[in-house]
Amino acid sequence: MDPLERIAAALERLSPPPGEPADPLAHPAYRWEGGVLVAARGFAPLPLDRLLGIERQKVSLLGNLRRLAKGFAAQDVLLWGARGTGKSALVKSAVAAVQAEGGALALVSAGEMAGLPALFARLGSVERAFVVFIDDLGVDQPGEARALRSMLEGGAEPRPGNVRLAVTANRRHLQPRDIAEQESAINARDAVDDHLALADRFGLSLGFHVLDQDGYLAIVRGYAEAHGLPFDAADAVQWATRRGSRSGRVAWQYVVDLAGREGRGL
Repeated sequence: MDPLERIAAALERLSPPPGEPADPLAHPAYRWEGGVLVAARGFAPLPLDRLLGIERQKVSLLGNLRRLAKGFAAQDVLLWGARGTGKSALVKSAVAAVQAEGGALALVSAGEMAGLPALFARLGSVERAFVVFIDDLGVDQPGEARALRSMLEGGAEPRPGNVRLAVTANRRHLQPRDIAEQESAINARDAVDDHLALADRFGLSLGFHVLDQDGYLAIVRGYAEAHGLPFDAADAVQWATRRGSRSGRVAWQYVVDLAGREGRGL
């Protein structure tokens, strides 16, 4: 074989051509990869009633997604706050809950902002509503922030009415607030406003906060009862203390460990 042909064959093996795009009407969830819509396998979020301590957030997000699924006006959503408090889980569980009610809604996980315009163009003509999910967003470069702001509001080409964003982040305003930058700015207020402008584009902003001990134990109890596992509150507290955090994620990790000790699967 010609050397150039061997090189081309090797490159194709390393980076095979994208597969056939998935039917946007056929699956509950998708991934947007390399400009192709791919069906997500094993989409089975927790039931909404299993997510404890975030009742207000559940009501707000569920109402917004129901309106989107019905073709009514709906907001882009920013879910921000402490790590492990259920932001990502709530997005997936709320989408599944609307689907269970018969809503024409699907989740699309998008890892990079650069591909969003092409994704919007792909979904805009589909007779179905979509939540484009960006998990754990951190915008550190000004150009990235301005690009996302333009996509949310103010761009030359309007975003499809059947597509809304759900973004999770640990920071409320998405971008770090650099004190030195504010001190060096000609107008410090302008520097602050530039940082806040992105978060302001989201019509619905839901905060998630660190759990107290009672809230943490309530989540552990809910998981343990759902799986028929006995647990000791003091043992659960010690687990959280060793992890240095109380959250829904830590509660689930404790229940996984408890099931293992009990010789059980989950």
